[in-house]
Amino acid sequence: MYNVSINIEKQKFLRAIKRRSLLVKFLILFMFLIVVVRLIQLQVFRSNELQQVALSQYVRPSKLPALRGKIYDANGNILASSTTALKVAIDPKSIKIKPEVVVSLSRFLSKITSRPQKYYLSKFDTSKSYVCLEKELSLIYKDELSKHNCFGVIVQEMQKRLYPYGTIAGQILGGMLSENQGKDGIESFFNNELKGTDGSVINYRDGKREIKRVIDYPRIEPKNGNSIYLTIDLTYQSIAEEELKKGARKYSAESGMVIIMNPKTGEVLAIAQYPEFDPSDSSPENLANRSIRAITDAVEPGSMFKIVTAAAALENKKVKPEQVFYAENGKYRCQIGKNSFVNITDTHPYDYLTFEQALEVSSNIVFAKISYLVGSESVYKMARDMGFGSKTGIELPGETRGKLVSPNKWSGSTLQAMSRGYEVQTSPLQIITAYSAIANNGVLVKPYIVKKIVDQNSETIFENQPLVIRRVLSESNAKLLTKMLVSVVEGKRGTARSAQIEGMQIAGKTGTARLLVNGKYSSENLLASFVGYFPAEDPKVVCLVMLRNPKINGSIAGMGGSTSAPIFKEIAERIRTSFDLNKKSMDIKYAFDSDTSDGIKIMDLRNLSRSVAINILEKFPLKVTVIGEGQLVMDQTPTAGSIIKKGSEIKLFCYLSRENNTYDLIEVPNVVGLPLKRAINILLSVGLQFSVHGSGTVISQSPDPGVSAAPNTIVSLLCEEKKIAEAY
Repeated sequence: MYNVSINIEKQKFLRAIKRRSLLVKFLILFMFLIVVVRLIQLQVFRSNELQQVALSQYVRPSKLPALRGKIYDANGNILASSTTALKVAIDPKSIKIKPEVVVSLSRFLSKITSRPQKYYLSKFDTSKSYVCLEKELSLIYKDELSKHNCFGVIVQEMQKRLYPYGTIAGQILGGMLSENQGKDGIESFFNNELKGTDGSVINYRDGKREIKRVIDYPRIEPKNGNSIYLTIDLTYQSIAEEELKKGARKYSAESGMVIIMNPKTGEVLAIAQYPEFDPSDSSPENLANRSIRAITDAVEPGSMFKIVTAAAALENKKVKPEQVFYAENGKYRCQIGKNSFVNITDTHPYDYLTFEQALEVSSNIVFAKISYLVGSESVYKMARDMGFGSKTGIELPGETRGKLVSPNKWSGSTLQAMSRGYEVQTSPLQIITAYSAIANNGVLVKPYIVKKIVDQNSETIFENQPLVIRRVLSESNAKLLTKMLVSVVEGKRGTARSAQIEGMQIAGKTGTARLLVNGKYSSENLLASFVGYFPAEDPKVVCLVMLRNPKINGSIAGMGGSTSAPIFKEIAERIRTSFDLNKKSMDIKYAFDSDTSDGIKIMDLRNLSRSVAINILEKFPLKVTVIGEGQLVMDQTPTAGSIIKKGSEIKLFCYLSRENNTYDLIEVPNVVGLPLKRAINILLSVGLQFSVHGSGTVISQSPDPGVSAAPNTIVSLLCEEKKIAEAY
């Protein structure tokens, strides 16, 4: 009985052991299944995610920045380029440097930047994880900085934007923000074209936290940005900026601008503004001058807008140039409604004036009367056809369309006000574009400032071409209007007699506009303007000059003829001595190219100011010698186009300015009618150069005989065979 009891207990124990074994096996199997499921989850479903987490702990992808594209002028002079610079930063949280290294690094940075050493020492005492000590340091310091490149000190290569000509074309270029982003101007408008596409390379951090290259991952090379060639000509731009600054200071103007344009193609040759703007300067005072007011400002143009009324009158055959109007002796009470009147005055009282004379003396009264003869629809249509009220589409940011209201929204005063440039708003670029249409025999062309875009291999990917918008008025009426505009400059009572240039006809128009201040027109806030083109018989250049609040003898002098027109004259005279205006295209200026294997190709520095020429040459490894005390470069050696070695000497011959030293100038002799060989000998004997078109006898020359010209000025000679010349 006892044995039976033991057996029963033994069986119960064995069954218990078996159940517990099964439970343990089940638990082990369950845990194994959990592990398997977890492994499947981690290695199958979350594999990519976890691989990235693992990589992030030791792999360090690095960006290979693309080099930003260059910006050139029309002749290949570099206006903006990029170079590699150094950025020095620290990670104060993880920095593990001996105190003497901190002191050494801060001392070195202080030495090369002139900042006090305590400025850098204070940067180490912060809770931030990244602090930039300096950026845009020269690569020449790379080896020295590598001595301080311990863990926590970061020395990186970055891009630095260079503007070799300083403030020249500053507003057009626009400057840069950080991270390869354009700020304004061309840099902003074409940011995507210029910045390129960054590449990348994969590095890893080992146990010692040192960064090393991972060769298993492909290296993606950066694609450098495209480069842009502008229509801006450095010589035109320099002349415009120099003369504008000189004129604005002479007349104590608050601000001013100059636009120069080719009327036949629409190429913008220069946009100058005062005060100037340095694209590499980020100070608030400098940034206040960054807007390209030639396209962003909408202003009431004043009398320059009379060209619209005049063109509408001729094109619609409402008025003839010889038609006579009563000018009311300078005061006119003009009816603008059944019981409403407005008083219109002229600067000078006149009794009777022809249409042509009214434009010559800029009579507000006569043009108000003409506007009623022409009618609101015709005036509005002509203004719209000339491009007012619409953006030109120029390749610059912030362009305004101005304000041109349709006739059904006009008040009773609008027609007469618009006839003299009020109750309408235009950009300066719209004004010069409209005058270009008159100069171009009545054909309106689209203004543009980008000549072409090339990729990193110098392959052209875009090239601009002149674009005809529409015919504004007939060729005969355009020529007639040009004749009338010549009388504004050359007529006995013309408002722009101060723009006259001996030996060359100028067609142009003055403008004086009162500015709105607190909703009212102010006689103490004026915009004085002059727009003209030359040579009037075959215009090659249109130039607009605007000054805000110019003064003469301390008093506001808003007459464009007494302030803006003289600046135009100085610009036009320098352009005539710099370019051969008889050629079908302007002379090509040589560009500096420091990358050529043979040496440096020299540009034409003649007719640039002494300071600008020296500033240009300082950017290149050349020795500069200036001979003479004048402020204008009259000649140079080696000559333009020569290729010289780095370190070679270039001489600039600077004569005294025209105002102070007329005996340094040469009177151009008359060689018309002479055989070509004899004409050349005469020019060379008096110190002038020449360019020849055709052969035989000289039938035309430019500059004209008797004009005062600088030594080595090029006289263009147009020649024909004798039998043709005699008939000429």
